[in-house]
Amino acid sequence: MASRIRSTAGVDALDDRQRAVLVRVADAERAAMLALPTDDPCDAEQRRRVEATRDELLAQPAVVDRNWAGNRDVLDEVASMIAVRDLDRAFLVGAGDSLAVMAAARIALESMLGVPCEPVQSLDLASYLAPAVTERSLVIALSHSGEATRTVEALLVAQYAGALTLALTDTAGSTLDEESNHALHVDATRLGWPTQSSTAALALLFRLAGLVGRGRGAAGADALLAELAIVPGLMSAALAMSDPIVAEVAAREAGRHMYLFSGAGPNWASAVLGAATVEECSRDHAMAVQLGECRRCNSRKADDPLWLLVPSGPSIESAVDTARRARKLGGQVYVATTAGEHAFDGLADAVVRLPDVAEVLSPLLYLLPAQLMGYHVAMAKFAAAGA
Repeated sequence: MASRIRSTAGVDALDDRQRAVLVRVADAERAAMLALPTDDPCDAEQRRRVEATRDELLAQPAVVDRNWAGNRDVLDEVASMIAVRDLDRAFLVGAGDSLAVMAAARIALESMLGVPCEPVQSLDLASYLAPAVTERSLVIALSHSGEATRTVEALLVAQYAGALTLALTDTAGSTLDEESNHALHVDATRLGWPTQSSTAALALLFRLAGLVGRGRGAAGADALLAELAIVPGLMSAALAMSDPIVAEVAAREAGRHMYLFSGAGPNWASAVLGAATVEECSRDHAMAVQLGECRRCNSRKADDPLWLLVPSGPSIESAVDTARRARKLGGQVYVATTAGEHAFDGLADAVVRLPDVAEVLSPLLYLLPAQLMGYHVAMAKFAAAGA
């Protein structure tokens, strides 16, 4: 039975042209993997990429503004189309950082589109969830290169099912761009490890959500768009507040080989992106743990540094309990929270206080100290290695 379903609704149903597209994309992706730098602390290419990360990281507020301006017409057109379409479900497709961006955007999109919006790993949509995709589905796929094999595959499967498809990619003319019904082009540089490409894509998705909501007459759409417009300024303030504190924390924790991040709601994605940046920059291990699971997680060891990314709101109580448990186990606790929030006073080893913003939009601020941790801890490790 499973094989018959897959043959009519999954990747097995793709035509010869689509299969050839996947072969080409897979070959290119394998070649790109071979060009990645090594884990050697003295690898010059790795250090070059880490050093380039800082300028790209600090430029993110301007990049967000630039992407809204550059995609203004397409955003309006696509939002108008989605607003009047009889949708029953949206799939938010990506892999790695791209999937985390989709998770961060979920609540905003769901509230404005008025249908369930499910972040889905690209492989899962293409290979396991294809029968759930119908003509009433919206499939939004994010790949910065536009050549991620499984993400392209998921989009092709969605096209076969008759779904409306929207791609977000840094690369105009890429396979994902060419194969989708519509595309938003992410204008971001990636000389360093990924930062801008995630924030710019997330900002575009938030803007799309607000515009669709306005077109549907959804409650809160105008307020969402108004607050979103001031977020780049809040991001600049957040970077200025975070940078010196995170640099000090990173110097203190440079000798570690495991770094933990936790958050809830939309900031679960901030934790995932923070862990990814630490791994990419430092080449050490980092892990994101759902805030609701932290008290049940027994893998934590003494001295493992933990970052809690928790704006004021429903996650504070669980975050305080998690911080207390972490301290009891002998770990260090660092917190990013809202300015004026005092729940962690006397409990955390350091607190980064960020501007107040609606929690649904807060990942654009809370992923910033997490990204900074990746940069600063890597530079501290280079210094320790004499690189």
